[in-house]
Amino acid sequence: MSLFDVSGRVAIITGSSRGIGRAIAERLAEHGAKVVISSRKAEACQTVAAAINNVRGSGTALAIPANISSKDELINLVEKTRAAFGQIDILVCNAATNVHMGPMATLKDEQFRKILENNILSNHWLVQLVAPEMSARRDGAIVIVSSVGALQGSAILGAYSLSKAADLQLARNLAVELGPNNIRVNCVAPGIIKTDFARALWQNPKIAKATEAVTPLRRLGEPDDVAGAVVFLCSAAGRYVTGQYLVIDGGASVGGSSAQLE
Repeated sequence: MSLFDVSGRVAIITGSSRGIGRAIAERLAEHGAKVVISSRKAEACQTVAAAINNVRGSGTALAIPANISSKDELINLVEKTRAAFGQIDILVCNAATNVHMGPMATLKDEQFRKILENNILSNHWLVQLVAPEMSARRDGAIVIVSSVGALQGSAILGAYSLSKAADLQLARNLAVELGPNNIRVNCVAPGIIKTDFARALWQNPKIAKATEAVTPLRRLGEPDDVAGAVVFLCSAAGRYVTGQYLVIDGGASVGGSSAQLE
């Protein structure tokens, strides 16, 4: 059996109708998992699930839309997943919000609250919902998609970066709490990945050029660059890794000053 095989595992991936989340779902399915595609829009979820089923076989993917800002919708997501697949073995908290670009001084209270609730509290809710059954089986893998912004200051992404730094600590704390039950909790911290979510960054010529200049690999990231790391963390290959964050930025965080991105 391959160390990266996840056959027989059931995975919920939030924000998986596009970008990084979709790539994670596709790669987990490729390695044998049953995957639940979830984001706010039902039609988008169904499109991705159908595409995966077309390639991997009927019943591999299931679309269950949910808005991460609603605890009731997340409860529904978990309950419907159990009803369809019997259990939940993998949780990937990928969905996130960024409703403000600019200095913290211009951040409105409602914007800050939305960022914190969607990027931190929703992950807490989901873990609370799936951890009991994982603990009962003494097996589970949880991955929170953070950001390299969690490790740096930023003149334009302060609130978002703050929320992603909190996700790093959330993973560390959960790793300590859940580790005795053989549940692994980790973060991946992507740099600028060419997705719709980060379009304002990578389609800005100044930011894109500055990022590439300080990135040892001299390119921006692609969704699959993150997906492979998540497969590793959710499979037997990552069975002795917990409470960690894996930076996926082509080396940008060690290649130069983030000030060039402002």
